[in-house]
Amino acid sequence: MSNASLRYDDAIVRKFVTATIVWGAVGMLVGLWCALQLALPSLNFAPYFSFGRLRPLHTNAVIFAFAGNGIFAAVYYSSQRLLKARPIEWLSKFHFWGWQLIIVAAAITLPLGFTQAKEYAELEWPIDLAIAVVWVAFAVNFFAMVRDRREKHLYVALWFYIASIITIAVLHIFNNLAIPAGMFKSYSLFAGVQDAFMQWWYGHNAVAFVLTTPFLGLMYYFLPKAAERPVFSYRLSILHFWSLVFIYIWAGPHHLHYTALPQWASTLGMIFSVMLWMPSWGGMLNGLLTLRGAWNRVAEDPVLKFFVVGITFYGMATFEGPMLSVKSVNALSHYTDWNIAHVHAGALGWVGFMVFGMIYWLVPRLYQTKLYSKKLATTHFWVATIGIVIYVVAMWAAGITQGLMWRAFDHTGRLMYPDFLETVTRLVPMYWLRAIGGSLYITGLAIGAYNIYKTWKSRPATYEEVEVSVPPMIREVKAAAKAEAKTHWHRKWEGLPALFTVLVTLAVVIASLFEILPTFLIGDNVPRIASVKPYTPLELYGRDIYIREGCYNCHSQMVRPFLDETVRYGMNGKPAEYSRPGEFIYDHPFQWGSKRTGPDLAREGGRRDELWHLRHFENPRNTSPGSVMPSYPHLLHDDIEWDVIQRRIDAMAMLGVPYGAEALQHGAQMARDQATTLAGQLQTQGGPAGMQSKEVMALIAYMQRLGVDIRKSTQGGIQ
Repeated sequence: MSNASLRYDDAIVRKFVTATIVWGAVGMLVGLWCALQLALPSLNFAPYFSFGRLRPLHTNAVIFAFAGNGIFAAVYYSSQRLLKARPIEWLSKFHFWGWQLIIVAAAITLPLGFTQAKEYAELEWPIDLAIAVVWVAFAVNFFAMVRDRREKHLYVALWFYIASIITIAVLHIFNNLAIPAGMFKSYSLFAGVQDAFMQWWYGHNAVAFVLTTPFLGLMYYFLPKAAERPVFSYRLSILHFWSLVFIYIWAGPHHLHYTALPQWASTLGMIFSVMLWMPSWGGMLNGLLTLRGAWNRVAEDPVLKFFVVGITFYGMATFEGPMLSVKSVNALSHYTDWNIAHVHAGALGWVGFMVFGMIYWLVPRLYQTKLYSKKLATTHFWVATIGIVIYVVAMWAAGITQGLMWRAFDHTGRLMYPDFLETVTRLVPMYWLRAIGGSLYITGLAIGAYNIYKTWKSRPATYEEVEVSVPPMIREVKAAAKAEAKTHWHRKWEGLPALFTVLVTLAVVIASLFEILPTFLIGDNVPRIASVKPYTPLELYGRDIYIREGCYNCHSQMVRPFLDETVRYGMNGKPAEYSRPGEFIYDHPFQWGSKRTGPDLAREGGRRDELWHLRHFENPRNTSPGSVMPSYPHLLHDDIEWDVIQRRIDAMAMLGVPYGAEALQHGAQMARDQATTLAGQLQTQGGPAGMQSKEVMALIAYMQRLGVDIRKSTQGGIQ
């Protein structure tokens, strides 16, 4: 059978490269603004541009817009050449424009307050459905290339692409199961402990299969190309791949140490997280040792500079991650800015530098011209490197400072820093330093964008469509289906992509089920607390406002079983009860949080009167001098949407929340009655009159409910 000719579709790669640069600038500028808001609260412009609404926009833009488009550029360029196949053109265009529309939808809805309040999965249900459709289109396009390939064996980069495509689909579908309660409002299918488990099964593996495995695929293709050296070890790449695919999926529960999650689950997450260190460093070494014999070129080639530092950050992050998963270390680091340092070392150090290295290698080939300036690329490298180092060091210092101050006791046995604000004000200089580091990183991006723009300007008037000679499609060659004698066992799998994909899927699903099934089989076996009742209609609406404003980005609702936390969050001189699983059985979604810029709120109810809360929401500096919390004056003027309350009660009832007949028939009226009572109490305390229809009353009702049920419970009240 004679050879055929093929023209690669580089137009789609050019589109994704451009989108990567544009959305990278947007996402990072929003991140810089958020960093400045923590140092200078006056930069919060309510309601749409406050920290709580912008922070998820920043994370989604960097992860799914910047990194996501970078992944697609890498996959479409490398897969065509590794498989000697062309993607389906209309599917590629649908994928590109569909993904950009999803990003635009996120950029609109998140500042408007439409959010599921799940980290890295904040987008509401219509956008989640669109993501699923576009991702399926991408998967179909990729596997169509695999089907039509002219190369029998799948190269290592393709293994990582397959694992990413399959696993992200599984994670996205199951974590986003929800009951809609409106066009842009839904409630998670899971509650409390189970919702927390599902979120961090998704959240940690979003890091694994969005920010790790596809970029390892990128590394295995583009690094050898740039270094003009083969991958150091084929056997090490096999060990690296299968170990990551099987072990990574278990690690999520380490985000929930010392919470109400069953201890066995978080311990299992810790064990597998520590195990991850070995295969992760195997991949790092495989990358760095690929440069053997080419180290003299690193000093001259900015592409290799980016790759070397990116892989080094990967090694650092994959050492720090397992270390932070160890319970004794996590007790100090959790809820602090140490986690912010860790995440940004991975997202900007590893992912960002790998993307920049890939783009600098790609651009001359995509635009069929020389790179405008190697000196500018080198300048970009050094400015960005200095920026990310300053950023990470500042957040390391901030995180360790937070953790030590929270747990410090003086010689009399009292908390050394009982006022949470003391830790907040201590960190402000470090937040300024972070902003400086972030500004440098973005400056580097701007230099790179200018360099690439000037390169694009020098492109030829018409791109030359290069035809390459390729062998016939594998599926058309009967002999290719026969097993080769004396072939390495893994090489046989690489020639059977359907089997390979099934094995990857089984590794991911089986590992997930070992953790998920026991967690969900507990069902009604979660120890119930007799006094814990569903939220009233007004409190539920107030909880939705809390979620809408992004309060979960800065406040946790989880008192861990530590002396400093039970003492700090106690009331009237009595230590607080630490959080138990039965408290959260009606929480759709859970609100345990992942960072404390402000104090924990799990026992907030009754600690202060309604007037204090109203003044605090109007301007936190009125009640808490030095606070970096945004002001929410609009809550004192915007009216409660009474007509949506019944729909939300009905949706919660569908999820099994045991509302009585009155709430199911007259939920809005119940909310009005409670708001009127609260407004009367507020006026008695010296507050303004006529507040019974304002959103602030619903949020105050929710604040005053938190922890009250636990205080009502008598000793032995857990049933």
